[in-house]
Amino acid sequence: MIARGGYMNKIARVNLTKREVKVQELTEELVLNYVGGRGWGAKMLWDEVPRGVEPFFPDNKVVIATGPLTGTYFTGTGKTTLCSKSPMTGAYGDSNVGGRFGVELKQAGFDALIIEGKSDKPVYVKVFDGEVSIEKADHLWGLGSIEAEEALKRELNDRSISCLTIGPAGENLVCFASITSDFGRQAGRTGIGAVLGSKKVKAVVASGSMDIPIYDVESMIEVAREAYEYCFKNEGQKAWIRQGTMQLILWSNENSALPTRNMSEAVYEKAEMISGDAMESRVKIGNHGCFCCAMPCGQISRVKEGKFAGTVVEGPEYETAAMIGSNCALNSIEEVVKLNRLCDELGLDTISTGGVVAFAIECKRKGLLKGIEADFGDVDGIAKLVEDIAYRRGIGDLLAHGTKRVAEKLGGEAVKVAMHVKGLEISAYESRAAPAMALAYGTCDIGAHHNRAWAITYDIKVGRTLYTPDKAKWVIYLQHVRSLFDILTCCRLPWVELSLPLTYYERLYRAVTGIDRKFDDLLMVAERVYNLTRCIWLREYPHMDRSWDYPPPRWFEEGLPSGPFKGVKLDREGYGRLLDEYYRLRGWDRNGRPTKSKLRSLDLGFVVEELEKLGVDLSEG
Repeated sequence: MIARGGYMNKIARVNLTKREVKVQELTEELVLNYVGGRGWGAKMLWDEVPRGVEPFFPDNKVVIATGPLTGTYFTGTGKTTLCSKSPMTGAYGDSNVGGRFGVELKQAGFDALIIEGKSDKPVYVKVFDGEVSIEKADHLWGLGSIEAEEALKRELNDRSISCLTIGPAGENLVCFASITSDFGRQAGRTGIGAVLGSKKVKAVVASGSMDIPIYDVESMIEVAREAYEYCFKNEGQKAWIRQGTMQLILWSNENSALPTRNMSEAVYEKAEMISGDAMESRVKIGNHGCFCCAMPCGQISRVKEGKFAGTVVEGPEYETAAMIGSNCALNSIEEVVKLNRLCDELGLDTISTGGVVAFAIECKRKGLLKGIEADFGDVDGIAKLVEDIAYRRGIGDLLAHGTKRVAEKLGGEAVKVAMHVKGLEISAYESRAAPAMALAYGTCDIGAHHNRAWAITYDIKVGRTLYTPDKAKWVIYLQHVRSLFDILTCCRLPWVELSLPLTYYERLYRAVTGIDRKFDDLLMVAERVYNLTRCIWLREYPHMDRSWDYPPPRWFEEGLPSGPFKGVKLDREGYGRLLDEYYRLRGWDRNGRPTKSKLRSLDLGFVVEELEKLGVDLSEG
């Protein structure tokens, strides 16, 4: 093994059908070409989950992966990545979660878990200091995500363990079911909670006491100390701890980017009532940070009075407050806290939930969908609808499939107001006046999610309504850098919010692993993984073309109704030029297919061979 540190060098393969666990060693290819986290997940899904395997089939797999930086002495190294074929899109999906789970998994002796097959009865997977077992979970089935975590800590008589749990939504195969960890951390996107539910896995529990090998401990400590000092001296750190991502509510509102009423608007008249200021003054009671964090952004909130008094949640975060707040036109931060806790307990992604509920309400208002009693601003009605989705009651059974499938069933006008890309609901940046952000959503490799490229700040910097080629170049750069954090498996926020120089991560990687690689070499790994995930989509959908990389019709057909960019909408011709430039820079053809020469240059020749055998047409390039 080339790496001398950073890895435990073991992967546990948990076969639920056979009820057996096998342990395998990391390969040199995984360490060098894919590094960790999302890189491993993409490679394993390519190798082991062929075309045609439905997300809820036993042959689908869930890869739970750490990376070389997970659990090391550096800010934000508590991340874990989960990958699977997504029930939202039918293709590649991933999500990541903070907290401590990945640290406990590595200290228990494993870099990753592969969960495959299907149990006939509820189980949980237990990973304790080198031992992996499949345990009965009949008594946990039906509990909420947070309830299940508490029950496991009592049962195992250890509050230091870390858990991944699903709620009723995952058990009932709601396509956008999430996974909860450490009370308030969520792996929310792409519905991997439902994949675990289909396998009858209620939870994964990890606890370990092993040392993580480090190649050069002194160098690691030196880099870490410098990074911590940088963060502590940064003026933005204190503001970040005070409100975390919630400070973005007013920022997005001022910049005509705050999703409002199913993204029919981008300015919310009650934004101050659900803002970071409202949270800080009315409901915040404390902070919570992930492992080794220098800028703990977790906000602990409790409703202090009114009918929701006593409701406690870790959060809300910006995406939640925007998607179930302004996008559903809630009236107060207390209402946001209520729905946030409800979604967490039921095990629902708040981004997709807010998108689906707002879409359903607009369809009801347009006379396109019956059976919806809730309306914008009706917190009780929305809460009931959310519960109906989680338990698949009445109209909730239809909505549990997500916006895209509901829109396809309804047809016509519903398709025009369905705010998704490739089946995944758009996260919380309305982008009619932000072409780079729209391109980032359109080309994201899991569907519409901001975490791959938060490009709206570049739109603001260079011109909100410009379609200049540099925007495509910037989106690609962000997609590589931000993906690299998921591959190394650590938090990107010190870089995003405090401008911690990226050179720290190059130095840390070298000190931890003993592998001498420049940052550009690591970026090439991110490019390799981004091309591989694109090819997973192509393998699943050989007819996929450039139309799949466009945001929803609403953004092209309806001008913003209010705010400083009133009347602005995306220009279809301008967006098409941006997409052409994006493809050119990536080395893809005009329909968004990587060329053979590009794939081979990234050591993905095996992808070319398989796609050609399946009849996928790739140009030489």
